[in-house]
Amino acid sequence: MSLKAIKIILASEEAARVAESEAQEKAQQALDETESAGKQAIAATLVRAESEVAHLLRLTDQKATDEARALASTTANRQAAQRARAERLLDTAAQLVFERIVKT
Repeated sequence: MSLKAIKIILASEEAARVAESEAQEKAQQALDETESAGKQAIAATLVRAESEVAHLLRLTDQKATDEARALASTTANRQAAQRARAERLLDTAAQLVFERIVKT
C-alpha cells in the first residue's frame, strides 16, 4: 500500500470516529432533552391532579354539608310531627284517666 492510501484510510477512520462521537453526543443530548421534557410533563400532570383532587374534596365537603343540613331539616320536621302526635296522645290519655277517675 502506498503512503497516500494509508493516509486516506487513516483520515477516513478519524472522520468516522469524529462522526460517531458527534452522533453519540447528539443522541445523548436528545435523550437528556426528552427526559427533561418527560419530567416536566409529569410535574405538570401532578400539579393538575393535585388541583383537581382539592377541587373534588371541596365539592364533596359542600355536598356533605348540604346533605347534612337537609337531613337535619327533615329530622327536625319529623321530630315536630312526633311531638305534636305525642301531645295529642297525651291529651287523649289525660282525658281517659280523668274519665276513669271521675267514673269511679
